[in-house]
Amino acid sequence: MSFRMSSASSGMGVADHSKSTFMELKRKKVHRYVIFKIDEKKKEVVVEKTGGPAESYADFVASLPENDCRYAVYDFDFVTAENCQKSKIFFIAWAPAMSRIRAKMLYATSKDRFRRELDGVHYELQATDPTEMDLEVLRDRAN
Repeated sequence: MSFRMSSASSGMGVADHSKSTFMELKRKKVHRYVIFKIDEKKKEVVVEKTGGPAESYADFVASLPENDCRYAVYDFDFVTAENCQKSKIFFIAWAPAMSRIRAKMLYATSKDRFRRELDGVHYELQATDPTEMDLEVLRDRAN
């Protein structure tokens, strides 16, 4: 691993606002999802968008850019086979095929550090197109 790459991966901070917004989703259920982006000028992960509790999974997917990378957390509510209402938090690393190679590298090298800051994520998904994070995929993972 080159020195430049290791300094890039260690140099990406996480905005306090990103952590507090995640905690609002986790504890208070005020957000259905949070989309995060890397602010290259600030060298940190910031909140780009939040979705209210009434927003659907389709709203969430539509909020992800078609040709740029993002991190996202989604609070997935479901009913188990035993008829119990449950909720699982998914971390999604969104890296569409059409995004710039530099963006893919930046998001890939910063992902683990950012992911560690989000205490309470149950599952992690890597997606390069919407089919890889289809609602059925979440349902299968959550059960």
